[in-house]
Amino acid sequence: MWQSLKVVELASVLAGPLVGSFFAELGADVIKVENKRSHGDVTRNWKLKEENPAQSISAYYASANYGKKTCFLDLKDPTDYEVLIPMLQSADIVIQNFKTGDDVKLRLSPDILHDINPKLIIAKISGFGETSTRPAFDVVLQAESGFMSMNGNPSSGPVKMPVALIDVLAAHHLKEAILIALLERERTGKGKFVHVSLYDAALASLVNQANNWLMAGQIPQAMGTQHPNIAPYGDMFTTQDGKQIVLAVGSDKQFSMLAQALGLDAKLLDKFSNNQNRVKNRTELNAILGEKISQLTCENLNTTFLDKNVPFGEIKDLEAVFALTQSKKMVLRSKIEGVECTSLRQVLQ
Repeated sequence: MWQSLKVVELASVLAGPLVGSFFAELGADVIKVENKRSHGDVTRNWKLKEENPAQSISAYYASANYGKKTCFLDLKDPTDYEVLIPMLQSADIVIQNFKTGDDVKLRLSPDILHDINPKLIIAKISGFGETSTRPAFDVVLQAESGFMSMNGNPSSGPVKMPVALIDVLAAHHLKEAILIALLERERTGKGKFVHVSLYDAALASLVNQANNWLMAGQIPQAMGTQHPNIAPYGDMFTTQDGKQIVLAVGSDKQFSMLAQALGLDAKLLDKFSNNQNRVKNRTELNAILGEKISQLTCENLNTTFLDKNVPFGEIKDLEAVFALTQSKKMVLRSKIEGVECTSLRQVLQ
């Protein structure tokens, strides 16, 4: 099925291109149409200072453009527009992230596209919805959707996440919408228009933090890695050999196993017998845990915690992460315009 699927990508930056990469990885024929007038996708030039300035693409660009064919067109030019039409006539999916109104100006609105190809799945990403003309980049959405207000710690002030997470989330939502539309087309033979805004995707991903406000009336605050509803969960500690670890103890049974693993005094446990008490007495609990953990090496803890089924993790940088065999299996290699590229898998199975 996937090998016979054709996708035309009229999108740039991250969210839309990630969707295109997903289908390319499945084996679909994905044609990425880049703006000739602006010298292509803007991310081509989003380079680290260490990257080759003469290279036509950046590492950022490579992260979202695996396995695609590239075509440079000026869609305002009648001749180039006519080049695009046959692509659309034979396509199954078109991905776009035009600003509000630009699809009409470019003669690529849903009505026109369905006149060209009635079976087309038109998948659109917008910033703040179809009627909004606001420019929308990920950090703006992180700010406006509440993520930055919760991220960081009490002394840091609002902090953005180190990846464009709202773009990534919106891409996943749009993939779901496209797959459902394809399934529906199998039954009806008709195309469909699906739309995801970055704003809606961000709000849909607030989950329990949103409900802390919606149901409990609590405005979530920046807590660093700590969790407002669970303890010790996200709480960090330093081992004897200077490694940092994080605990993710989500149940009373897991806490009992943690206490056994660290040899905690049973008399202390009554105060921390249930999760709500542990959240209430988090500072005192963490002082006790921190003292015990500081007496053990990370290797000791790894053995002890795994034996007791205590959820924990060592905090690693990306060099350490990609040294692992499990991580290496996630890396895809390709060549884009003569440049050897790596990216991460979008299809997990």
